[in-house]
Amino acid sequence: MSDSSRKINRYVTHRGVKVPTFLYGTAWKEAQTETLTQQAIIAGFRGIDTANQRMHYYEAGVGEGARHALAELGLERGDLFLQSKFTYLNSQDHRLPYDPKADYTTQVMQSLESSLAHLDTTYLDSYLLHGPSVNHGLNAADWEVWRALQTLQKAGSVKLIGVSNVGFDQLKLLIDKTEIMPAFVQNRCFARTQWDVRIRELCQAHDIRYQGFSLLTANATELSRPEVHEIAERLSCSVPQVVLRFAMQRGMIPLTGTTSQRHMEEDLEVYDFELNETDMDLIENIAF
Repeated sequence: MSDSSRKINRYVTHRGVKVPTFLYGTAWKEAQTETLTQQAIIAGFRGIDTANQRMHYYEAGVGEGARHALAELGLERGDLFLQSKFTYLNSQDHRLPYDPKADYTTQVMQSLESSLAHLDTTYLDSYLLHGPSVNHGLNAADWEVWRALQTLQKAGSVKLIGVSNVGFDQLKLLIDKTEIMPAFVQNRCFARTQWDVRIRELCQAHDIRYQGFSLLTANATELSRPEVHEIAERLSCSVPQVVLRFAMQRGMIPLTGTTSQRHMEEDLEVYDFELNETDMDLIENIAF
């Protein structure tokens, strides 16, 4: 079935886990985190992405927002897909979720316990390494953290594991040498790299679901092109909706971090229309 004719379901089953095909991202929300998380769930998002990194996320606010939304909607914990991350010390501020003097395995375990408390849950649906500790390759710390993630998955504390902010060489190395294959890769997605095409193709070859973030903010120049606006006008939708739909039709799980309730509702309308092959090719190559 071609991209342009494919119906996008709101959920996929990935390695036995029900995964939403659209996630709400909670980075950089600070005091608004609780309210925005609650609004996103009420608007219809069932996948929430966060991290135990107080510098950029307020995970406890995510937990409060989710709790209120579930109560308001009469839903249960199992109706939500909750994803968090373990973040190394050099990407944290002074508000640490673990003992910085502990070994990496202990740091992962402490960070997870903190996340579970923040999110008022006994398990996470997905737990990611929030970027390798080095720019190229994987070092001993990365392998120790990954082994800890594997242990948590085997124990059932997390259902799936993955990695974010990862390069092609790092992902290839992880795939080649790991015991448990990552279920997710979450990267900032640039039009100038044909939307991270090399890593997406590697993911597709190994049954890894690609999550794309900053689809709009990282590509403002390319998305200002008149050709993209012409697609939006023809389909009576917005440019953000066009890009999010493009991402879905290319097999990505997009993230949106909008702070507008109306935009949350509009974002979810991307399930209601399709792009044709010409549209898809144009957006795929919009930076060239």
